[in-house]
Amino acid sequence: MSLRADITKHITAAMKAGEKEKLSTLRMLLSAAKYKEVDLKRELDDTEFQQVASTLIRQRQDSIEQFVKGGRQELADKEAREIEFLKSYIPAQLGVDEVRAIVKKAAADSGAAGAKDMGKLMKAVMPLLKGKADGKLVNDIVKEVLGA
Repeated sequence: MSLRADITKHITAAMKAGEKEKLSTLRMLLSAAKYKEVDLKRELDDTEFQQVASTLIRQRQDSIEQFVKGGRQELADKEAREIEFLKSYIPAQLGVDEVRAIVKKAAADSGAAGAKDMGKLMKAVMPLLKGKADGKLVNDIVKEVLGA
């Protein structure tokens, strides 16, 4: 079953259960996917659907930072709950240690040694980690490994 069908089924279940927050989050995900489909002029496959969900998660994380800085903890909590709903539609993310091991191996294979090789190393690791780890986390670990 496609991810779109799963989401539609979960929307129906959330409506029946009266889970308003989950319902609005799932509708937001479906809406964002439809906008992407209009841009691309075709239906999204499951991988692209997961990318849309990942984008929404990143947006929520940025919002949480801003809400916490602004002293709006209740809004930050709402965004965190939305992230939890959205995480079920993306593949399991790798841990920090797993990402670090992949980055170190790629650095050794590509011969990246210093800050000047950061772009080279990022090009080597991103295809390996796309969808499996947050880009910001990968960037931070690459900097750490290269001593930048």
